[in-house]
Amino acid sequence: MPIGIPSLGVPELVLILLILLIIFGPSKIPEIARNLGLAVKELRNSISGEGEAASTQQSKKSGGSEKEKES
Repeated sequence: MPIGIPSLGVPELVLILLILLIIFGPSKIPEIARNLGLAVKELRNSISGEGEAASTQQSKKSGGSEKEKES
């Protein structure tokens, strides 16, 4: 019998969510989900290179890099 990662079904996910609710409480769950979403978004942007393109476009629009502004 091969050893692998077992699949997660609906009952398992419900159990995990209940445990998280007990540990963190109802007020922290939305904050944790929001931070997790932002982390995934940043990861996707860094992998695809969109974050670098956006930052270079913003520096061009603002009139140059920050180093040029300081001097």
